[in-house]
Amino acid sequence: MKSSLVAISAAVVVATLVTGLKDRAALQERFGLGSGAKPAPELMMMGRIKPTDTPAANPEFNVQTVADRIEAITSSPPSGQVTAEPKAAAPQPEAPQPVAPQTVAQPAPVTPPIVTEPPAPQQAAAQPQPAVDESALRYFASRGDKVRLQVEISRLQALYPNWVPPADPLAVPQNGDKQLEAMWRLYSDSRYAELRKAIADRQATDAGWQPPADLLDRLDVAEARARLVNASDLKQYATVVDIAAATPSLLTCSEVDVLWRVAEAFIQTERTQRGQDAYTYILKNCTNPAERQATVEKASTLLGYQPMRALLALERPAADGSKEFDAIRDNLARRFMAEGNENPNLAIAPDYIARVEKLSGTEGLASDALLLGWYQLRRNNDADAEKWFRAARAKEDSAAASQGLALALIARKAPQEAEDVMFRWRADSDDATATYLAATANLMALQPPADLAEDVLHRIAAEVIARKYVPTAQQFGWYARSLNQFQTATRWFETALAWKPDDEPSAYGLVITREQLGDRKGVREIQQAWAGRSARITNLEDTSSLMLNAVTPPDKGALAPQQAAPQPSMQPQQRPAAAEPSQVERRPEVQPGAEAAVRPPRPVMQTVTVERGPRQTRGCSTTIDAGQLSPADALSRGWCLMDINRPMEAIAAFEAALQSPVRKDREDAAYGQSLAYLRAGLSSNAAVAATKAPQNRQRAAELQVAILADRALSAFDAGRYRETLIYLDQRAQLQQERIDLMVLRGYSYLNLKMYGDASRIFEAAAATGSRDAARGLADLRNVTHPDVND
Repeated sequence: MKSSLVAISAAVVVATLVTGLKDRAALQERFGLGSGAKPAPELMMMGRIKPTDTPAANPEFNVQTVADRIEAITSSPPSGQVTAEPKAAAPQPEAPQPVAPQTVAQPAPVTPPIVTEPPAPQQAAAQPQPAVDESALRYFASRGDKVRLQVEISRLQALYPNWVPPADPLAVPQNGDKQLEAMWRLYSDSRYAELRKAIADRQATDAGWQPPADLLDRLDVAEARARLVNASDLKQYATVVDIAAATPSLLTCSEVDVLWRVAEAFIQTERTQRGQDAYTYILKNCTNPAERQATVEKASTLLGYQPMRALLALERPAADGSKEFDAIRDNLARRFMAEGNENPNLAIAPDYIARVEKLSGTEGLASDALLLGWYQLRRNNDADAEKWFRAARAKEDSAAASQGLALALIARKAPQEAEDVMFRWRADSDDATATYLAATANLMALQPPADLAEDVLHRIAAEVIARKYVPTAQQFGWYARSLNQFQTATRWFETALAWKPDDEPSAYGLVITREQLGDRKGVREIQQAWAGRSARITNLEDTSSLMLNAVTPPDKGALAPQQAAPQPSMQPQQRPAAAEPSQVERRPEVQPGAEAAVRPPRPVMQTVTVERGPRQTRGCSTTIDAGQLSPADALSRGWCLMDINRPMEAIAAFEAALQSPVRKDREDAAYGQSLAYLRAGLSSNAAVAATKAPQNRQRAAELQVAILADRALSAFDAGRYRETLIYLDQRAQLQQERIDLMVLRGYSYLNLKMYGDASRIFEAAAATGSRDAARGLADLRNVTHPDVND
């Protein structure tokens, strides 16, 4: 039975070979023995890429003779023959020329591979043949392993440039050394320690025996490979580089895994360019599609976007016309986007962004939408970021998606929604907590104050107290002041100072609130504590200083995005036209077909009635030199001129009254002159005039409010809308904002294209019945939705 099976097997093999012999080209392909075959290139270490020069293959290499010999062997195998395969698991690389040790420490620029032309066949044949161990060559030929056979030929040609492959590898005399065959078997089984022992034992018993140099070379390389792989697994990257430098024969396309490990070792030891060189070598010289694709994937986890673009430029076209790495391009796009999220200065190519956008639509993964959202947010594209974060939350409501959406909403000046979005995830991580608290601070800093439900205020206050978050505590104080809840404001400012004693804005808020409550002792305590550290707190009683320096609002720049980045102003035709001041609120006339937006009426200048004795207006109807009058008469004439709306003449009269020896008259004169300058639209002069004589606290505050309002109007008329908002914010800290000034604020936001803020202001003012605020809403719609209004 056994003999029958052997006979049948032999017949099948013979039939296969006979069929193959009819097609010489097919058989050549099978064994890869054509004369055009070239050895695989090798990577020289330390950044130099240079293939080894190899002579041409032997033109007398007869494939048919090899096939005949294989047929003979398979038909009647010799009895007792022992064969051993030298490490069949991994093809052996070529042995490159040794590299000087100093090259390891000194980086060298990458040079293109240099392929030396092979010598002519007749020249190679004419040179004397060296003594070469061809046992491995014979073994691979007998097995019909064309890949290993070609690798072995390349290796021997690299080691022995003058060697020419035999015409028939099977014709090499058989090795009758059984011990040596056993050693080859140990080598092929990767039992290197046992092989070393076997060599040592034989040398001990047979002093004249020397192991074949080929076997020792193979053993050294195999052991070096094992040490390199072990060092790489243990992340001993410096050792990996040292072993590779000492064993350059490992750095070939037949050892791609070693090349990968060496590239990683270079990158991990901060020699990124060398690592990139290793990957570049593989893509330039190695042809295995799976290994090339794996090379790009491995490189993408270690190299940045720009080096990866250089590697992808080495992509080869596929047979079907597509690109070689299309199968992994989606994941590459995702990795590039993730790197762009980490580095806001890195611009990812639009085709990769478009690919991820397409993936988000086709695969519906929340992670893709998150990549796009963070990428846009880091580049201040808040509208696009908000769109992608909302898409991510619709697919999967997560802390990352909510945090990104909250940041986009804060940037869009919508902190109320941001607070609501992040409340559920506020304790998920430190970043989530910081985002939620930032949303609360921005929410409490809104102007006009947001109309918040009691439960929202309660939960914000609870979180602020639990986290001891000073910015929101401070904003709670200003929020309470805007609602005239001065006792509550005092407690919040005190709380903020208890958590951060050096928080100057909270201290300032506390001192002006105590002042309004008449707590003189409390005011003095704060002034003493901040003496030398804050001029505006220390000089609070000096009313002239108050007016000259203008009240600085709390430091809300980092918390209130509505004043963060400058916005382009509206075109002149979108700016309201000028209007004259009036004591009665004027309604603007709407001109049919006018291109300009409707300007809000100029807010009424608020003046304070001062109790003084009756005076006659008849004495000021004619023009006289006020310097000829006594100080008392000049003061009376000044008020008379104010009554008949002749402020410039009143200024001169009050100047003369300032010479009065009576303190009360000097105070009235300075006060009157300030009002006259304000009526004339000269707010800076008004501030200076108020310093010419001390004023009581009530008058100082009233003048400050009037000066800030006038400065806001002047800035608006000059088209300086952001400056207008600053003056309005300063005034709002001293007195609740009037409806007409709210309308002015709304138009300032409109001209700055801060449409969300403008809408909130106009809606709040319109709710009080203001027709100008309603007209502001209409102007806003004309700007934001012109097609709808047409």
